[in-house]
Amino acid sequence: MRLLSLALLGICCLTAYIVEGVGSEVSDKSTCVSLTTQRLPVNRIKTYTIREGSLKAVIFITKRGLKVCADPQARWVKDVVKSMDRKSNTRNNMNQTKPTGTQQSTNTAVTLTG
Repeated sequence: MRLLSLALLGICCLTAYIVEGVGSEVSDKSTCVSLTTQRLPVNRIKTYTIREGSLKAVIFITKRGLKVCADPQARWVKDVVKSMDRKSNTRNNMNQTKPTGTQQSTNTAVTLTG
């Protein structure tokens, strides 16, 4: 009898774990119900994600943690995404060009003719 009870409890726990995972995926995909038309200042945006599906949207995440859905075809949204990408690329380039130790100097002369 104890073995049957233990097996039943194990099945219930496994079912609860699986159902919880499925529920979190569904709510994550249905984040955007409507799109804002109000322009957000770039300095208040921390990052963004792009959602595909029935309602295509760019989800801006502000520095305060708020999620704001916007139309990816709107001009201001495209401008903000470009600006965020430029900032991200600049940071990545700065991180890649940092010296990691002693480097050999090269003595090369460049002559410009014009």
